[in-house]
Amino acid sequence: MKTAAFSSRNRKEMIRDPLNMAFGIGFPLVILLLLSALQSNIHVELFAIDQLVPGVAVFGLSFISLFSGMLIAKDRSSSFLMRLFTAPLTAPDYILGYTLPLIPLAVLQITITFIAAAFLGLVLHFNVLLSIVVLIPVAILFIGIGLLAGSMFNDKVVGGVCGALLTNLSAWLSGTWFDLNLVGGWFKGIAYMLPFAHAVDAGRAAISGDYRSILPHLWWVIGYAAAVLIVAIFVFRKQMSSDND
Repeated sequence: MKTAAFSSRNRKEMIRDPLNMAFGIGFPLVILLLLSALQSNIHVELFAIDQLVPGVAVFGLSFISLFSGMLIAKDRSSSFLMRLFTAPLTAPDYILGYTLPLIPLAVLQITITFIAAAFLGLVLHFNVLLSIVVLIPVAILFIGIGLLAGSMFNDKVVGGVCGALLTNLSAWLSGTWFDLNLVGGWFKGIAYMLPFAHAVDAGRAAISGDYRSILPHLWWVIGYAAAVLIVAIFVFRKQMSSDND
């Protein structure tokens, strides 16, 4: 019940910041429209809509990281968490309380991206819904990255880590804009050691009906998400002990 109450408070905080929510949802749509317009003016199929939209959806989730990181960092910089530390909540309760209200926002962002793609030629069928479901663990991963950054740094540093660094990593190392096989070598190797390329490939496998390829990629994402959340809990617990002392 206490975690639910804390989660409800965080949901209200998100609603009070509609501008950032609108930007997080709207920016991937702008990217989708621009690349679709580019594709319509070239003869080589570089940005096929069914291959493009899972990548844009994954890229858009980097803004969820920024949102979650700023939320927890601002709470840490205020007296709110200091007062809240007197409540009988554990570090996992706090991290869960931040995570739960962000999942519907992430799902909404993914869904709107796919709906927009339907107006650009994406055929809606069961595999589109499956691709949205497959991207939910990806959303949890990005939320966890933001919570970890927010547990470690202040809101200014979080803006750099989740705003500049993470968006560039997810853009260049996900294979959204170009085929990683064309680059190959160490660049491709590094890309597939990180979860972003696996996230995009899992979404693409789902939307194309290549069901066998979903889990091999999705397990990478789930493993990273679990590890990031565990580290976030550990760091947050350490911050709780430090602040209480």
